[in-house]
Amino acid sequence: MTTILIIEDEVTLARILQSYLEREGYHVLSTHRGDTGLDLCLSENVDLILLDLNLPGMDGVDIATAVLKERDIPIIMVTARVEEIDRLKGLELGADDYITKPFSPREVVARVKTVLRRVNRSRVEEDRFSIPPFEIDIDAHLVKKAGLEIDLTPSEFAILVTLARQPGRVFSRLQLLEATQGQSFEGYERTVDAHIKNLRAKIEKDARKPAFIKTVFGVGYKFYREDE
Repeated sequence: MTTILIIEDEVTLARILQSYLEREGYHVLSTHRGDTGLDLCLSENVDLILLDLNLPGMDGVDIATAVLKERDIPIIMVTARVEEIDRLKGLELGADDYITKPFSPREVVARVKTVLRRVNRSRVEEDRFSIPPFEIDIDAHLVKKAGLEIDLTPSEFAILVTLARQPGRVFSRLQLLEATQGQSFEGYERTVDAHIKNLRAKIEKDARKPAFIKTVFGVGYKFYREDE
């Protein structure tokens, strides 16, 4: 169930918003203090925050700044401040939307739905992407080339995803090693060469003349788009 956190010092308004959101099937947490709200943001599995700017205990701007340093949580700023500078400040912090009082609770619900749809769509796109002739699904650990599935090891898959996400960018062997094993891994950078050799054998038409994974001598490897 999607969890919404309301951080709002107007108790009656918070209760009304909670009631409307719960009718839409959301699980709602609510607090009237900024410092308590920050604790909930960082300790609970929150999907979206309705955040007032004027709060006792801690200002909404400070909460947003602290949260976005630690968690990727969409935020809708709620405030009575109507000055343009406050609006820009909220959005520059990374807030996803901004709504000023007074407002209709139905409008807030609509904004919540819109932001969640946008965020969820973005996350799906990040987990599943296409780069001709490949289709890559990270959650399913699946790679298809021209519609045909390719069986890759975890290390081969991690290298392909790293390269294909940023075509044209050159990655060093160390960077690719960290992508496959994590930064704490202590190993030989040349291990990557073996993975690249095996990966090319599976995805290239001719591994001796690779069309997709190019060697940048003295530096590392890069992915070359078919449509470039």
